[in-house]
Amino acid sequence: MKSSPARLRHLCLVVFAVVGTLALSHSAVAASGLKFNAPGAGTGPGQGTFGAAINSVGVVAGYYIDANNVRHGFVRAANGTITRIDAPGAGTGAFQGTLAFGINDTGTITGYYSDANNVIHGFVKSPNGEFEAPGAQGTLALDINNSGTIAGSYFDANNVDHGFLRSAGGTITSFDAPGAGTGSGQGTLTPSTAGINTANTLTGWYIDASGAVHGYERAANGTITSIDALGAGTGKGQGTYAGAINDTGTISGSYADANSVLHGFVRAVGGTITEFDVAGAGTGTNQGTFAQGLNASGIVVGLYVDANGLNHGFQRSAGGAIIKFDVPEAGTAAGQGTLPSTNNVAGSVVGFYIDSNGAAHGFLLIP
Repeated sequence: MKSSPARLRHLCLVVFAVVGTLALSHSAVAASGLKFNAPGAGTGPGQGTFGAAINSVGVVAGYYIDANNVRHGFVRAANGTITRIDAPGAGTGAFQGTLAFGINDTGTITGYYSDANNVIHGFVKSPNGEFEAPGAQGTLALDINNSGTIAGSYFDANNVDHGFLRSAGGTITSFDAPGAGTGSGQGTLTPSTAGINTANTLTGWYIDASGAVHGYERAANGTITSIDALGAGTGKGQGTYAGAINDTGTISGSYADANSVLHGFVRAVGGTITEFDVAGAGTGTNQGTFAQGLNASGIVVGLYVDANGLNHGFQRSAGGAIIKFDVPEAGTAAGQGTLPSTNNVAGSVVGFYIDSNGAAHGFLLIP
């Protein structure tokens, strides 16, 4: 099965090289930071460095797109050293290559690559540099926990999505949420980061036969519970997207209402859902609040899109207080701005910003 533009909804790009101190606007963010670009990252529109994941000791994984639009994974050590990752078998043509999405505290990295025929394969890379692919064609490995369990999705020959777990020993268990559609572009999906916790509880979303979206929680024993925010719409592409789960079992995500406006939510362990909006978020189609990451302290990070289509970062405390921030060098046109990806247990935030030329640059916000 070949890749398609729809699969890019999972992507988050990366490249590296420290370029200076990051001074964030909105002084309520008491933190310092770094901007970084991967050596070899392109500088054209859609190219550049994309920070995707961070572990508890501050090691960052992600990928970058070079000047020829080829993708390469990377890992950035806590001391700033950047190592390029190219999976064996990865293609070298435009829009082919390697994308790293998840990293655990041992430094093991997971992601996927597209080969010279544009076929997608999952991979896991241990700190010693060894790769092994799950082997299934059309596999998107997206997150990894500290026990080495990988969560992801794969799509079959009919373009239907299915979730999977891969144990540290290599055993793959596939699953489908009850109610998931079986038509092209439907099925069960997992988020690109923070989708699995240390208890092997997984979160994500599924698309039903009508095209509406529902969140889910999958317990380690395989039990799947649907999640629907109260204000979620029921039209095609509308509904609830569960995006992250922490070790307490709290889930965060976003939902699209009947007007396709996005709103954030947090779901407590007992099932209570609290919805929220960042002040200044737009109220037009595909605007609003997008929750991206959730750490053990219950801090949600994400982005909001304003009425002009510009992206801004935010952090929401467990108590509900929201702080907004922007990287000063971020562009100010629609589709540009600051886009956090996720956060770690220490409260550090990784992500990327898009400049006025449409190129991406990584950033790391340190509390």
